[in-house]
Amino acid sequence: MDGVNHIGHTDAGTTLTIGGAPIGGSPIGGSQRGLGEFLRARRARVTPEHVGLSGSRRRRVRGLRREELAQLAGISVDYYVRLEQGRATQPSPEVVEALAGALGLDTAERGHLATLAGARQGPAPEARVSPVLRRLLDSMTGFPAFATNHRLDVVAWNAPGAELFGGLADPARRDRNNARYLFLDPASRVVHPEWKDRAAEAVGQLRVWSGRYPGDTELAALIAELTAHSAEFRQIWDSGEVVMCAAGRKRLRHPVAGLLTLDFETLHVPAAPGETGLVVHVFSAEEGSEEAVALARMTPAVTATHRS
Repeated sequence: MDGVNHIGHTDAGTTLTIGGAPIGGSPIGGSQRGLGEFLRARRARVTPEHVGLSGSRRRRVRGLRREELAQLAGISVDYYVRLEQGRATQPSPEVVEALAGALGLDTAERGHLATLAGARQGPAPEARVSPVLRRLLDSMTGFPAFATNHRLDVVAWNAPGAELFGGLADPARRDRNNARYLFLDPASRVVHPEWKDRAAEAVGQLRVWSGRYPGDTELAALIAELTAHSAEFRQIWDSGEVVMCAAGRKRLRHPVAGLLTLDFETLHVPAAPGETGLVVHVFSAEEGSEEAVALARMTPAVTATHRS
């Protein structure tokens, strides 16, 4: 084996229900429904005091009222209500910017709002694992690495990455969809000490991609499955979390190497001009650190096992 593999996807034809209501057909609900849901979630997060409005003990609404947000954004209440209800389509860039400012959105959230407002159609580009990417991953023997697509399917990895992230090389040991693994496999909470942070990241990334590709039925089926089977997923999803892959540090627990604090970088492999197809996650440790020594000790054993 070369350590880089393809995986299949879940059956998009499955329809799941909660309380008898179907959610498998399209939990994303199209860009306009997604826009309204995102606005409601972000509006509930902003307190009146935060934007200079007087609060009231008798308020029944969590966060801002619709009319308050409309006033802050400088648009009519009727138009804002239609945006939340999905009856107004493709708001202008000026309206999007005004709403983003009134809601205090960060860069990732502003980008997501603009994507939802654009009402994008069409399928997501399917990125392939090229022979060049295979070679690159396998050559990074001292750096655990893996690649994901927009559904968070792990489609490629190297030997250290497979071992460090719960046994990616063995499909019977670990689900190769990162979101499904995090929310439906208790073993993920051992591998990831900061599980809540990793879970929020996964949901935030799925929300970004669902807004960018509202017609992706496989992505919709994954979100429906997690919504049906994980209360924690539903709670984070309803919060409107938005996350983009970046760089930083993460803690991971390996059964032999122990608890490791590693630096990580995300590299983007385009599927088409202007389209991010795959995201490569590369982990490393500072030279001479305890983590670097642990990775070096782990790598020969992992490689030997991987090649057997």
